[in-house]
Amino acid sequence: MWLKPEEVLLKNALKLWVTQKSSCYFILQRRRGHGEGGGRLTGRLVGALDAVLDSSARVAPFRILLQVPGSQVYSPIACGATLEEINEHWDWLEQNLLHTLSVFDNKEDIASFVKGKVKALIAEETSSRLAEQEEDPEKFREALVKFEARFNFPEAEKLITYYSCCCWKGRVPRQGWLYLSINHLCFYSFFLGKELKLVVPWVDIQKLEKTSNVFLTATIRITTHSKERDFSMFLNLEEVFKIMEQLADVTLRRLLDNEGFDLDPDLQEPSQITKRHLEARAQNEFFRAFFRLPRQEKLHAVVDCSLWTPFSRCHTIGRMFASDSYICFASKEDGCCNVILPLREVVSIEKMEDTSLLPNPIIVSIRSKMAFQFIELKDRDDLVERLLVRLKQVHADRPVHYDTSQDDDMMSPVFHSTSMCSDHKFGDLEMMSSQNSEDSEKERSLHLHPEALRAVFQQSSSQSPDLRMSREQIKTSLWNDHFVEYGRTVCMFRTEKIRKLVAMGIPESLRGRLWLLFSDAVTDLASHPGYYGNLVEESMGKSCLVTEEIERDLHRSLPEHPAFQNETGIAALRRVLTAYAHRNPKIGYCQSMNILTSVLLLYAKEEEAFWLLVAVCERMLPDYFNHRVIGAQVDQSVFEELIKEHLPELGEHLHDPSALASVSLSWFLTLFLSIMPLESAVNVVDCFFYDGIKAIFQLGLAVLEANTEDLCSSKDDGQALMVLSRFLDHIKNEDSPGPRIGSHHAFFSDDQEPYPVTDIADLIRDSYEKFGDQSVEQIERMRCRHRIRVLQGHEDTTKQNVEEPPPTPDPPTCRQRTHSSALHSSLKLRVVTPEVSILPEDLEKLYDLFKREHMMSCYWEQPQPMAPRHDPSRPYAEQYRIDTRQFAHLFQLVSPWTCGAHTEILAERTFRLLDDNMDHLIEFKAFVSCLDVMYNGEMNEKIKLLYRLHIPPALTENDRDSQSPLKNPLLSTSRPLVFGKSNGDATDYQKQLKQMIKDLAKEKDKGETELPKMSQREFIQFCKTLYSMFHEDPEENDLYQAIATVTTLLLQIGEVGQRSNSSGSFSQEGGGELQVAALSPEQDSVFADTDTEPTPDTEPTPEDSGTLPDEAEGDWTVSLEHILASLLTEQSLVNFFEKPLDIKSKLENAKLNQYSLKTFEMSGQSQPELKQDSGLLRRRACHTKARTTASWAVSP
Repeated sequence: MWLKPEEVLLKNALKLWVTQKSSCYFILQRRRGHGEGGGRLTGRLVGALDAVLDSSARVAPFRILLQVPGSQVYSPIACGATLEEINEHWDWLEQNLLHTLSVFDNKEDIASFVKGKVKALIAEETSSRLAEQEEDPEKFREALVKFEARFNFPEAEKLITYYSCCCWKGRVPRQGWLYLSINHLCFYSFFLGKELKLVVPWVDIQKLEKTSNVFLTATIRITTHSKERDFSMFLNLEEVFKIMEQLADVTLRRLLDNEGFDLDPDLQEPSQITKRHLEARAQNEFFRAFFRLPRQEKLHAVVDCSLWTPFSRCHTIGRMFASDSYICFASKEDGCCNVILPLREVVSIEKMEDTSLLPNPIIVSIRSKMAFQFIELKDRDDLVERLLVRLKQVHADRPVHYDTSQDDDMMSPVFHSTSMCSDHKFGDLEMMSSQNSEDSEKERSLHLHPEALRAVFQQSSSQSPDLRMSREQIKTSLWNDHFVEYGRTVCMFRTEKIRKLVAMGIPESLRGRLWLLFSDAVTDLASHPGYYGNLVEESMGKSCLVTEEIERDLHRSLPEHPAFQNETGIAALRRVLTAYAHRNPKIGYCQSMNILTSVLLLYAKEEEAFWLLVAVCERMLPDYFNHRVIGAQVDQSVFEELIKEHLPELGEHLHDPSALASVSLSWFLTLFLSIMPLESAVNVVDCFFYDGIKAIFQLGLAVLEANTEDLCSSKDDGQALMVLSRFLDHIKNEDSPGPRIGSHHAFFSDDQEPYPVTDIADLIRDSYEKFGDQSVEQIERMRCRHRIRVLQGHEDTTKQNVEEPPPTPDPPTCRQRTHSSALHSSLKLRVVTPEVSILPEDLEKLYDLFKREHMMSCYWEQPQPMAPRHDPSRPYAEQYRIDTRQFAHLFQLVSPWTCGAHTEILAERTFRLLDDNMDHLIEFKAFVSCLDVMYNGEMNEKIKLLYRLHIPPALTENDRDSQSPLKNPLLSTSRPLVFGKSNGDATDYQKQLKQMIKDLAKEKDKGETELPKMSQREFIQFCKTLYSMFHEDPEENDLYQAIATVTTLLLQIGEVGQRSNSSGSFSQEGGGELQVAALSPEQDSVFADTDTEPTPDTEPTPEDSGTLPDEAEGDWTVSLEHILASLLTEQSLVNFFEKPLDIKSKLENAKLNQYSLKTFEMSGQSQPELKQDSGLLRRRACHTKARTTASWAVSP
């Protein structure tokens, strides 16, 4: 065990110990006299002296000391009762610490590092022991408190587990603690006065692998987009790596694999995930994959036991797996014996008398008069009780009817099934199907084909009939003998012997029925009487995109076979594919399903073929047949790893695996049916139904191994593809009773010289002998690891190679540029509109921020339907969408138009403007187009955007700022327009204003729809935003003075329009003269109070009385052209809107602050600037007496 390091002076005590091993820093010692023959008295005396001189000697006769060179002070760090125990500690130190210590410069650092590591190991050992005894809540609570304090996550970020380890920074290790939570991997270290914090979201991890370096033999490497991090010195590295894999896999599937989200209930409740839950989930997935059971099947118990195997006359050691609807057994020795017992086949479960020879036995009886005896079951009574409860439930849900008229020897279950039109015979076995006249009539009305197409469209063979039949008869005889000894139903003993029979090729007469048994589709068939007929009735005659795709591919499905050269086979294929698309709209129809279904129809009846297709698509090849074929890509990636492992020479030659992937992907999608002659490919399908995807992996390796020499000598990818295609096209099946049907996807057959022929039986046998050692557990672990790479690779590839989206109407903030340049076209990114001028690298950073904002909501908010917010089938720039709150966070982080307390209000208006379809979500395209205007737009484009943010739909009656007193009519323009000048002179702008109105009328935008004019209330909000934007600008004073001038001018323009509308006398040529009067220089306000008496030169107006009639409020308007022209009169405003803005610094700061902003919100806090007083605008207006301001008259 590890010891807490305590410094002791061992100058004399060393004489009492014998050094066994030593290194630069560590010494392994044995107590003198221990283990020596005849040395009992010596050992006792030494032990007594040791206990006095050195307290650590009381612990054990072996110990390891930390020795700093040149020092007389030693520190015991480990002890052991046996040599084996202490050697384990010594080996760990050599592998994990010894090489590391050389990187330190001084002895003190070495001692501090080793002591810290040992203390952490002691803490982890204690934690692990407590966890085994039901995880100590106090220890975990202590770790949780530290985790929350160090990383400041919201409460929703649940800690799963924690470990002591080292994180490498270059060649320097940092000892600390690794925290694994539901969404993040975190590391904390405080070493030698330096604090280190790392936070890596699981969704950012691209690769997770075990590696080694010059210092360490075992390291976990985590790769993200920009960095690699190495973690080492774990007490149990394998356990840590497995949990990391599971957490990364769960998180990525939950957040990036939308198509699999609804199918896995565990992914929808991340807050319920615990370490124990992860272990149970991994075991459940292994169970389903091993026995190829439905995805919804839940494992309840795994019990060590032994099963009586009559063929070997002994009990076979293994494990029993009990789930919702199955009892399964797997022998400890892989492949020795497996059994699958559907509970609907079980008649009884009984306890037998406990004896010394048969401890804790139970008997499970099935309908075919077979009984399975299990012994050595722990907690037998409780197990049987739970099994009986589930058995009763299964029989209550789906009752099974017996046909008592059958002879005892022929006894078998009889299921009510509307389309099993004849008996299913397996040699002597009959699976009788009772049916009533109503079912038969319905079946005939639907024209379901009553038998396998092969039986109707039997082809003649070039071989002699006698030879063909003799081979088939031999195979059939072997299978019948096997049925007698091992069972003939789905509950048969599955051993190595049956695997050898399958590898030889299943007889044509038994193929379809054995496919049903091996895939357990027979259980689905029997459990759903009438289901397929109802699907056909509901789906036929309906037209949609899926049915159109099916119609296009019907005549491309095995066109060489006579069964699909007439309407009988085509109609059956149409019904099966359409019915399945109707059953599973998430998959619908995918290419390659037609080829697979065609072959199923050749060997199985129509309804049986349907259930076989269900088994393949939903159980045996999960996630293969969807929009992104994620499952096939994962298995393709696993296949590439297997190539490097088993065929290293070929793996080194294939620098770019994408070329091979373009060929081998069809091997997985069509099970070699599209690239191998049919009579050979069906043997591959035989192996697939028995062994699952493992059979495809090993056969693919065998194909590559047979062509390794030619592939390594090929000059380019094209030549390599020709080598593989020629080889696959010349694989024959000498035992096939039918004629040869070539692969309809072979793209050449004009060989100039004879090509050697390969027998499929030999190829399959080689695949099992050379590459059959891969277990289901290994394959599932590799799938889990490679799913991470595939999902992240899919994101990256789509991001880089997405096609430019079709032209669509520009969002409200997109603009038609009046100029174009080569620079713009070179900087555009294809995922957004071509007008965007943000650099591609900045666009990628923006997208990462956009995506992370979406992810953080998924982390810590209540579960929401993922589909509206994340749709992987859409173009990359449209896959993720955010709501108004998420947009407000991003706006505050990256927008250059931050306005203090007004920022959040401006963000809400911007979101309403961008949300043109009113679904309360926006895409990245609209978001980045808006930012592009803010950062790179010309002044007129920026003003236009600001203008649109202050008119409907952006500004609403329910706007958050609507309660401001500025909402009401508050401007008085009854006093003449006067600007205070330092020299006391007044400037008359009457003529200039009239001319401006004339010019603007002529320069209306010809190509765009004219924007509505801005009302008085909207104009006030517009001005408020401008004032907020100028705060803390270096030219703040000049800007305030300029905006006051412009505001006054615009108020006068609005007054002119109002008078014109009310009197009808104003025109562009004259009338409505703007009166100008001189004010004293002391007047620094351009508007007098509303109760000021009118001057003699000014006619009384309603405004003079201090009120503004309601009917006149809507008449006070200004247009975009008025505002733009007025702003152009002030150089400081022009400079403000045209100055270059740096988006890079904003992006860097946003990356650092995005998490903290979200955490503040989740914890109910706010950043200071979000809590400022709403009277900010008025405080700024009177901030400096030296500037000219507009006087705002606020109604009570």
